[in-house]
Amino acid sequence: MNQVLVVDDEADIRALISEILSDEGYGVTVAANAEQARNARSADRFDLVLLDIWMPDTDGITLLREWSDAGDLNCPVVVMSGHGTVDTAVEATRLGAYDFVEKPLSLSKLLRTVEGALDSAGKQKTPGARGLPALLTPVGRSALMKELREKIQQYARHDASVLLRGEPGTGRGAFARYMHALSRRAEGPLISVTAASLTDSNVEERLLGREDAAGEVTSGAFERAAGGTLIIDELADLNTSGQKILIGVLEDGQYRRVGGSSPVRLDARVVATVSDDYERSIDNGELRRDLIAWLNVLSAKVPPLRDYAEDVPELLTYYVDKLVDSEGLAFRRFSVAAQNRLRNYPWPDNVRELKNLVRRLLLAGSDEDISLEEVEAEISEATPQDEPLVKQDLLALPLREAREQFERAYLQQQLVLCEGKVGRLAKRVGMERTHLYRKLRSLGVDFKSVGADDS
Repeated sequence: MNQVLVVDDEADIRALISEILSDEGYGVTVAANAEQARNARSADRFDLVLLDIWMPDTDGITLLREWSDAGDLNCPVVVMSGHGTVDTAVEATRLGAYDFVEKPLSLSKLLRTVEGALDSAGKQKTPGARGLPALLTPVGRSALMKELREKIQQYARHDASVLLRGEPGTGRGAFARYMHALSRRAEGPLISVTAASLTDSNVEERLLGREDAAGEVTSGAFERAAGGTLIIDELADLNTSGQKILIGVLEDGQYRRVGGSSPVRLDARVVATVSDDYERSIDNGELRRDLIAWLNVLSAKVPPLRDYAEDVPELLTYYVDKLVDSEGLAFRRFSVAAQNRLRNYPWPDNVRELKNLVRRLLLAGSDEDISLEEVEAEISEATPQDEPLVKQDLLALPLREAREQFERAYLQQQLVLCEGKVGRLAKRVGMERTHLYRKLRSLGVDFKSVGADDS
């Protein structure tokens, strides 16, 4: 029988966890504070410790550090807290914790974490060498996600600027935070600035800070991120003044506060997120190519969810657990039919859309299982008809409509590639020209507006 030590200053929590784990066949010992936990570990050997962060005498992080420094982490430790933060999770993980769970506890998540921790026994790495907990690590077992995580892990070892490309909602910001948490700057601040919030009137002070005649300093984003990471979100939305400032700081490695005379050294890693079609913004004169060159020292593309749809079931489970833990929503599980349907949904708004869908379904239903019918009702009108074909939910349409939609989008794109020349299009798609004309008219494709001719 596996022996579990539960350390929590709340009697109700200790009793609840003890009852649940005992019913599952575990031996349970409880401790109300750090002193009782030390005594329990001196008297017995445990296979797992569930450790609360906030306790009156000695907090959980201090106790974990004490065990880690003494080389006394001989079993997995799962940290629990009702005030979970990224910094706490990182610190607990660096000290050797197996995982980090938030209160109020999802009992199903707790049991899965306990099982995973016990399964890991004997395979644990030294403190500080483990991966980050699920709170920080981007989810996905697909080859695409694995490759991206490995690339971000490599980038985390360096200090060079990084450009993260991808569609909105793909989780570019989450990968930026992941990289920061793995880097040598993890103990430093993580500052995020939304480019669209910077105007001509405030951009200089928001980025560089201000210094008045009396020497009173108001720190800007670069200074607040000193020793850590500065994220510029949606770079193409940064105005001309902001782009000029950013180039100057990156080029000189220093800046002056507004009203200041002494240079301040840049001590922040700069990470920028940008849409996949940023080249169009460059061509339109909205984004400076030399700014991209300064930021694009290291670059990674965060793929759209439709490109790694095999990870959708895992993402659904992850967000159910996360929302149950963080927002106190009732636990529900997706039926196999619902999961399969969502694996074949195009997710035009990517992971952000998936998270919002999970939240709506947890709020809306009472049955523990989420049915296919509930999912269909939620996504039936989610994809606008003018979306690119890859983002359209063809499975929601009758066969005839789906076929027509595909043919229309296919021929429209091919016509553009053929510069509007129907004769060239007929050869490209392998259709007789007269039949192609009829097809274009029946689908409502206005080939004349593309500049078509018969050549």
